[in-house]
Amino acid sequence: MLTKKQLDLLAFIHKRVQRDGVPPSFDEMKVALDLRSKSGIHRLITALEERGFIRRLAHRARAIEVVKLPDSMGGTGFTPQVIDGDLPDAPRPALAQPVTTIEATELPVMGKIAAGVPIEAINQRSHGVTVPNAMLAGAGAHYALEVQGDSMTGAGINDGDVVVIRESVVADDGDIVVALVDDQEATLKRFKRRGSSIALEAANPAYETRVFPADQVKVQGRLVGLIRSY
Repeated sequence: MLTKKQLDLLAFIHKRVQRDGVPPSFDEMKVALDLRSKSGIHRLITALEERGFIRRLAHRARAIEVVKLPDSMGGTGFTPQVIDGDLPDAPRPALAQPVTTIEATELPVMGKIAAGVPIEAINQRSHGVTVPNAMLAGAGAHYALEVQGDSMTGAGINDGDVVVIRESVVADDGDIVVALVDDQEATLKRFKRRGSSIALEAANPAYETRVFPADQVKVQGRLVGLIRSY
């Protein structure tokens, strides 16, 4: 028998794995269950693992496999008792199929980014976010940023989204990049070359394209993924 908190956590993990292909971070679990600290999540995870509902995978950042679900969630988490008698033994239900394991990595979330935000705002880790390894494109370090503002909504990037960035100092025309302007502000925009100048284009008609001499713009990374919470 699972406690309500254990059942709530198992349901949350299962829902997120089904939706995103990756389990939630401990911070996300803490918020979802309205707990004050991650120590409570650790205790619930351990209890679910001891009862055989989940499996933690070694050497993989926050990788959790849902092994089975209780009856209340449409699984076969309870083994029926068999009573000796004249009737033939009832067949045991088959175990639920394990959810496919997705390898994941925790990236640092380096603050928020929007046009006009000082570069210092993305130089300190605020928390972490777990992303599937398939999202990490190519070699090199990756990090994440929280989007603030609506200048890139036309590209499907909304206020509050988390963008995954691969560190790079170069970009191709049309790439969405983290650009450092005049060594003072960082912005997430589409990168375009215009002769000896660089245009940083918003994806929202309410914002004008900003054009700078090439030596005033430094590419800090390319967009490779996006995470959205509902």
